[in-house]
Amino acid sequence: MQKILFCLSFVALGLVACNDDDRSGAPGTSDSDIDAARNFIQAALVGDFETAKKFMVNDSLGHEDLNAIQRLNEKLTKEEKQKYQEASIRIHQNRQLNDSTSMVYYSNSYRNQTDSLKVIKTDGKWLVDFKNFFHKTDSLP
Repeated sequence: MQKILFCLSFVALGLVACNDDDRSGAPGTSDSDIDAARNFIQAALVGDFETAKKFMVNDSLGHEDLNAIQRLNEKLTKEEKQKYQEASIRIHQNRQLNDSTSMVYYSNSYRNQTDSLKVIKTDGKWLVDFKNFFHKTDSLP
């Protein structure tokens, strides 16, 4: 049950992306850890999970979890989607773990539940390590 609520929390966040479309650089690239998290979330918000994958570390476990989120998203009612679309994203903290890893803590104005995404820099690109969204819980300090 807790995993389902956690998944729904992400879907909720995914449905409240900022409406601006000023993604940095080419598709799938981000200038910073926060930019990577925002781009990932923004793609999920509009239900564009193929684009969201471009902002993720390419691993089967992360893709499997994103596919689960996509299936949950498809089950939301039109009213639920509308409420999430009207909510706003709140970045609470960006905690640098080292020069290539950070935790981005966020919530949205509809759910008001703080969650986190691990973002890593690999081969010069900032990417969301999505498998950690489900498999490692990291609370806000």
